[in-house]
Amino acid sequence: MAYLKDVEKQLADLRAKGDKDTVEELLKLRREQFALRVQRATGQTPKPDQFTKVRKNIARVKTVQAELRAKKTGEKA
Repeated sequence: MAYLKDVEKQLADLRAKGDKDTVEELLKLRREQFALRVQRATGQTPKPDQFTKVRKNIARVKTVQAELRAKKTGEKA
């Protein structure tokens, strides 16, 4: 249950941010995803659940970006 509250808080924070901030957040997550891939390729062992967390966070940011874009154009997301 606490996990869901954290996710809801994260989504609320993302929705409160502007377009520029969500783009920056997406870039940060993409860099983190790349760093995890490099670690795995070089033989270091990052925590396996990190891949899933980063991938889901990227999806959340993209969803919020789509919502913001739809709100600007007046469409439904």
